[in-house]
Amino acid sequence: MSVSEWLVFILIIQGIHFLGTWKLYQIAGRKSWEAIVPIYSAVVLMQIINRPKWWVILLFIPVINLLMFPVIWVETARSFGKNSTLDTWLCILSLGLYLYKLNYSDDLKYISDRSLTPKTEVGEWVSSILFAVIAATLVHTYVMQPYTIPTSSLEKSLLVGDFLFVSKFHYGAKTPMSAISAPMVHDTLPFLKTKSYMFNDNPEEKKTSFLNKFQLPYFRIPGFQKIKRNDIVVFNWPADTVQQFFKHDRKFLKPIDKKSNYVKRCVAIAGDSLEIRDGYIYINGERSVMPERAKPQFFHTVDTNGKTLSENSLYNKYHVRRGEAYMTRDRKYVLNLDEENADALKNHPAVKSISRNIQPKGIAENVFPSRNMGWNKDNFGPLYIPEDGKTVQLTKETLPFYKRIITEYEDNTLNVIGNQIYINGEEVTDYTFKQNYYWMMGDNRHNSEDSRYWGYVPFDHVVGKPVFVWFSWDTYGKGFDKIRWERLFTTVHGEGPLNSYRYHFLALVLLYMGYGQYKKRKS
Repeated sequence: MSVSEWLVFILIIQGIHFLGTWKLYQIAGRKSWEAIVPIYSAVVLMQIINRPKWWVILLFIPVINLLMFPVIWVETARSFGKNSTLDTWLCILSLGLYLYKLNYSDDLKYISDRSLTPKTEVGEWVSSILFAVIAATLVHTYVMQPYTIPTSSLEKSLLVGDFLFVSKFHYGAKTPMSAISAPMVHDTLPFLKTKSYMFNDNPEEKKTSFLNKFQLPYFRIPGFQKIKRNDIVVFNWPADTVQQFFKHDRKFLKPIDKKSNYVKRCVAIAGDSLEIRDGYIYINGERSVMPERAKPQFFHTVDTNGKTLSENSLYNKYHVRRGEAYMTRDRKYVLNLDEENADALKNHPAVKSISRNIQPKGIAENVFPSRNMGWNKDNFGPLYIPEDGKTVQLTKETLPFYKRIITEYEDNTLNVIGNQIYINGEEVTDYTFKQNYYWMMGDNRHNSEDSRYWGYVPFDHVVGKPVFVWFSWDTYGKGFDKIRWERLFTTVHGEGPLNSYRYHFLALVLLYMGYGQYKKRKS
């Protein structure tokens, strides 16, 4: 839905509100016309129901407002003496239309000094839980979001089973685009295993479906930091067509904010020229210098002349991840190793030689933008990372690099007739980008589904920056060893070895609990 369509929709909602409440405003001692003025009517309504004026802000925050509307309906009814459980349910189940019945009743009386305290223990619990959900949704949407690492694409930096806090405010929090969706869940409702949002995923009905009219325009609150090279970033997977993560049953069309969350390292930013040579990344012609904690991994072939390597040694001493080690028919090991562990393994008495498994230049694989480029995962590019406001020449040769940007990410129509390229019905020879793009890759170079396979990540798909590992769970551990204690409360970015702040956190919790007990005793 466009901005103008949303304005019309808001005016219609305001009209519905006026028709159902103008008399209630009069009974409460206000003017009936106050019920029709956008925003001001909400401020007046907060005064009528004896609630703080800042609640009005919550009515205009997507998703939060879906939680607030039932609260306002019930509070309005109670301000006019309708306190029964039946009245409450009628307000909620009628989506607020029960106020129409009250508005045109003759026996209503406004209660200006009504008690705001719930009259039953159940009511108190419901009130507490509701506002806890609202507060948690605000934090989850605009401040910090919990996230779990499901794959090994950033192995060594982030491990499978790490639980992160992802900052929304570093790069700027996005307002939800799916206006009608469940709070604090992503694309799927727990237990029910159905979509958590209203959206028609039929590609042919994408722009005409009534449900899709409730998609909000993209808007991002300004952040205080730009994405830098080698930042680890959480983003919505641009090429996502799966119903749920790891569930590839059929292609689904999804709104941006409900696409699967991915976490990768941003190896190139807007305006860069990127090339991969024998597995190493080059930015603007110079080899990229990785952060100290980044440990790029590649599959290596290890020749032991048929001798056996201890599994415990591989997993614990050389840090080979389970599932990323196997033996070939000629009894050579294929191991996924970073440079440090590969060098260490060379000194093993059973090892004759180690070599990185690099796909030679010129052998084509199915990588971005197509197999026709002759590129592969280890020898790729060079290619330009699009920058907001920059213009590129469009030809039939360059179009594959930017086709998805033009059609999917920047919402234009594209047609090619002969050698002529038409955008929105007009013949063009160049194109100017409307936002920044980024190149995301995993440190686990040979076991990462990243930009090499599906291309650029638009800025409007960026979710946030991981800042903290608050818990880490090792599936292969036993007992208390399942918990990776050394990773608890560690920072994601930074130099030097990991430093756990778990004892600092525990001390803060104990101080908070002690302060609470002190206040309780004093009162």
